[in-house]
Amino acid sequence: MKTVSTQSALVVAVKAARAAGKIMRDNWHRPKRVNSAEAHDIKLELDVRCQKLITKILHTAFPDISLLGEEGDSGDAKTEYRWVVDPIDGTVNYFFGMPHAGVSIALQRRKGKNYKTVLGVIYDPFTDELWTTTRGGKTKLNGRVVRVSKRGKPGEAVVAMGFSKSRENMEKSLPHLVRLARRTLKIRIMGSAALELAYVASGRLDLYVECTINLWDIAAGALMVENSGGECWTRPAPGGKLRMCADNGLLRKKLQLGSLLC
Repeated sequence: MKTVSTQSALVVAVKAARAAGKIMRDNWHRPKRVNSAEAHDIKLELDVRCQKLITKILHTAFPDISLLGEEGDSGDAKTEYRWVVDPIDGTVNYFFGMPHAGVSIALQRRKGKNYKTVLGVIYDPFTDELWTTTRGGKTKLNGRVVRVSKRGKPGEAVVAMGFSKSRENMEKSLPHLVRLARRTLKIRIMGSAALELAYVASGRLDLYVECTINLWDIAAGALMVENSGGECWTRPAPGGKLRMCADNGLLRKKLQLGSLLC
């Protein structure tokens, strides 16, 4: 297929993210139907509804681009480009009435056997904050360029952690939580990977680490961190998931997170 205009795709991705965010806001105080509930997670009918709307908007503008999403895939998986979508990142927060959840949309292009993100959009409908970035460009928050923090001392750092749902990963992560709590200024467990990455890119958080995470959680945010002067380190994890650490480029090695990420 022909090369996709990154700027045109960004405009459409922003439109889709805002449309899904409106559904989230409109249903904020309404009863929510649970499609499934697991030990540490909840899936809502609204997750599916938001992804369907996002898919419709993206496919209307770019019918030949496939989509990989938390609520299912569509299109030819062998296409040169693919959208990677998390329609509501932070569903548990949203379900329990905590306004810390957002929409994450990335566009990736195949490079050999792998894909690289070429643009990312993250939208928080509760603060009306929109983060955007394109490969080789800057990360912007509501149109203003943002940068990672310059805090390089662990004792001054605000660090976010996420916990995957398996017992093995919980047991692997908890000792690091205790150690980081002693070494850093503050620990935060906030429940939305996309927003945590956007916060690292904006200098609100200094580091965010997760032992096991899905691609759709981080595809947009990882590029945002890199384009704002930080680093996003990933490696494969079992089950097609990823181990991930995003920071301002000054803290990952100092905080000795190796055993958590191996």
